[in-house]
Amino acid sequence: MSTSKGSRIVVTGATGNVGTSLVRLLSEDPEIGSVRGLARRIPDWAPPKTDWSAVDLASDQSDLVEEFEGAAAVVHLAWAFQPTHDPAATWRTNVLGSIRVFEAVASAGVRTLVHASSVGAYSPGPKEHMVDESWPTHGWPDAAYCREKAYLERALDTFERDHPKVRVVRMRPAFLFKRESASEQRRVFGARFLPGPLVRPAQLPFLPDIPGLRVQALHTDDAAQAYRLALRSDVQGAFNLAGEPPVDAELLGEMLGARPVRLPRTAARSAVAAAWGLHLLPASPHLFDAVLRLPLMDCTRARTELGWHPDHTAAEVLEEFLQGMRQGAGTRTEPMQGHMVG
Repeated sequence: MSTSKGSRIVVTGATGNVGTSLVRLLSEDPEIGSVRGLARRIPDWAPPKTDWSAVDLASDQSDLVEEFEGAAAVVHLAWAFQPTHDPAATWRTNVLGSIRVFEAVASAGVRTLVHASSVGAYSPGPKEHMVDESWPTHGWPDAAYCREKAYLERALDTFERDHPKVRVVRMRPAFLFKRESASEQRRVFGARFLPGPLVRPAQLPFLPDIPGLRVQALHTDDAAQAYRLALRSDVQGAFNLAGEPPVDAELLGEMLGARPVRLPRTAARSAVAAAWGLHLLPASPHLFDAVLRLPLMDCTRARTELGWHPDHTAAEVLEEFLQGMRQGAGTRTEPMQGHMVG
């Protein structure tokens, strides 16, 4: 059952990359009655018809059932990417916290659950052609992010079996970027290694071309639009979301004006592993391994059943993101605060 006019929507992780885009979009939608944003810290940001609750999914002190009561839908976006050196900590937030959300949705009688899965849930797949939503979702076992996303796919299988009256939608987006997320993503993934030449392309003598490094990107606002369309329709199941064209060294080289130079996987991974082991790089070598094996996604179902079409190409997304990084872009929430590159 789709959400009706005047519905109340609850969004977990409402102050993050996707959350800020979706809350803004829903707050401007005349069909939506009200929005409740759940986040660990209440932001200094007051979109129309939106209220906030401070909720930490890693803790069992918050009454999620009370937060969800009366809602037509819950959109579950909350996710912790760090600390990568403590997978038990991210498991508590991402897996156990998500299961708490699912159980509270059922207990509160919410009829629609939209869950943020990811391309990272997919098993290794092809880079030469695209796969649809039937591709296996067993993740890459060494990477905590993929392992957690895949585990929650199984948890949702059980949830759907046990709660057939709840309409469950699983969004599987590609890598999500926007100008305002640049500072946050630099902190989460790149730290001191991402600025410098990459942010200032004129300083980049060459671009590493690593076998398997061919992925998809999507503007966060385009992903938020897909979430909104899912709320307003009767669809269920999984939807791939990605922009075109796929991103590889050739495309990045054209964007940055740098010559791609082939670099063996083993050399690139060794550098990432050394930096991660010294706590200089937040992104783990296990995630690097996973990225090289992610399949390319076919988004036909989202286009035909949701009527979804991204407004930004992958090149436009990355251009905007890099510009945001140079400018220290951010927004008025704790996770998304801006920070200039040194």
